[in-house]
Amino acid sequence: MALSLAAHTHNLVLLSTTKTIAIGHGRTKSRRADSMVVKMAVTYEEGQLKRPKWGGETPLSRLVGALISFKPLSALLKLGARQVLISTAEKNNIPWREMRREILESDVYKEFERIQNPSIIYPDYYLSPFHAYDEGNLSWLAAAEAEPATMSIARRAMPDASSAEEADQVMRGNWLQAIQQHHLQHSGNSMISDILDIGCSVGVTTRFLADNFPLANVTGLDLSPYFLSVAQFKEKKRAPRKNAIKWIHANGEDTGLPSKSYDLVSIAYVFHECPERAIVNIVKEAFRLLRPGGTLALTDQAPESKVIQELPPVLFTLLKSTEPFLDEYYLTDLEGRLKEAGFVNIQSVLTDPRHKTVTATVPPLTL
Repeated sequence: MALSLAAHTHNLVLLSTTKTIAIGHGRTKSRRADSMVVKMAVTYEEGQLKRPKWGGETPLSRLVGALISFKPLSALLKLGARQVLISTAEKNNIPWREMRREILESDVYKEFERIQNPSIIYPDYYLSPFHAYDEGNLSWLAAAEAEPATMSIARRAMPDASSAEEADQVMRGNWLQAIQQHHLQHSGNSMISDILDIGCSVGVTTRFLADNFPLANVTGLDLSPYFLSVAQFKEKKRAPRKNAIKWIHANGEDTGLPSKSYDLVSIAYVFHECPERAIVNIVKEAFRLLRPGGTLALTDQAPESKVIQELPPVLFTLLKSTEPFLDEYYLTDLEGRLKEAGFVNIQSVLTDPRHKTVTATVPPLTL
């Protein structure tokens, strides 16, 4: 099974239930944790708080929320947030405008009718503006810019990488390592034969999974037919795979897929865009879809990240202006929600300076 760059540079080791936290100047302290924690040979620092002061129910958070709710200022903030991403991309040789034009001037629109499920009823939260797009994820512009935006975010998360490509490889490689290590430890000799990527967007994560598990049947599922159209369009331009990726337009809270059908369910960079009720429902659905001994892998923003906690006011205000459910996400106890759903062997690790990966197992069948 192939591994990306990080697989060669960030080896994983298993800890006991003691969690090591870097506190600066080479010093560390330890605290007890309820679940096992995977630690990387190259670790990323946690801050001293559970979440940043500008997130959740704090005076600073409420102040930022009040500023964002003022529509004229909100429009300027969204424009600024979008410009930060584009500027980061262009400074790092990510051809944002060229990549957008390549999609918008292509035949991607022909994929829409093939991929769209006309019976979908979109949940209310999904109709909110996201990422400075008034239509949220339900637009061609958002779909056309999703991949360069993903590359730009990776570059901001990994500023020491030599290129955007290396930043993305390290981020994804660390995430894949956490998944592989968890499955190896807690699922015994169980093969990963069937993978579901919930909230797959334009398929960046899905393609990483398919590349690294080439013998598996991989399915990408998303609520946006625009994003899925781009995913399918881009996949068709690649060399054919032995097992073609399947794309499904469905709601991750209620996929309609058969129970116990997957060995791995991935949910990457999705939950920070969801209210807590949706997070709970998606976790329950993932538990239903996984086989006994199957692995769930979540990756998203890490409220405990030192970098996130120390974002400058301008940046965290811009961030919150484009993420309407960020406070709910930061207040959600992901590990606790996984436990409530029935998952065991819950592990958490910062897989880059800004994001964490949480892995968990569906209990195996007992005789």
